[in-house]
Amino acid sequence: MRQYDLAQLNVGRLVAPIDSPAVAEFVDALDPINALADDSAGFVWRFQTEAGNATDERPFDDDEILVNFSTWESVEALAGYVYRTAHTEYLRRRREWFQRFDDVAVVLWWVPAGHRPTVEEAIDRLEHLREHGPTPHAFTFRRRFEPESDDAVDGPERDVCPA
Repeated sequence: MRQYDLAQLNVGRLVAPIDSPAVAEFVDALDPINALADDSAGFVWRFQTEAGNATDERPFDDDEILVNFSTWESVEALAGYVYRTAHTEYLRRRREWFQRFDDVAVVLWWVPAGHRPTVEEAIDRLEHLREHGPTPHAFTFRRRFEPESDDAVDGPERDVCPA
């Protein structure tokens, strides 16, 4: 039985308001891409509002910043969804819909299996990563940690926003 799930949060600032034609293709893809995640091997849970996605949640002072977070059975399961499904095409096109972010936009961390992170918990992990860099408490695809380990594992050469 699994003891830990991998949690991930990614944030992005839209290039225009969510109801703008400039981001309509992204918005239209939310349901199918979320369904793809839900059906992916190793997927456990994703944060969503009553609308069925996370776009109604705006925990930052900037209303154009969207959050997306979920839990997965492993780093490999999340990476499989991010880099080896139809999600990848949208990831490649993210600059069409999201502004370049000057700060860390993606954070990973381990949670007890079955735990559902809150928005506050996810943002706390992101802030920790921004302040301290990758640690066992908050890390990245590029520099990650196994559960209950202080030893970093090197991943791909660069981190990208998973969603």
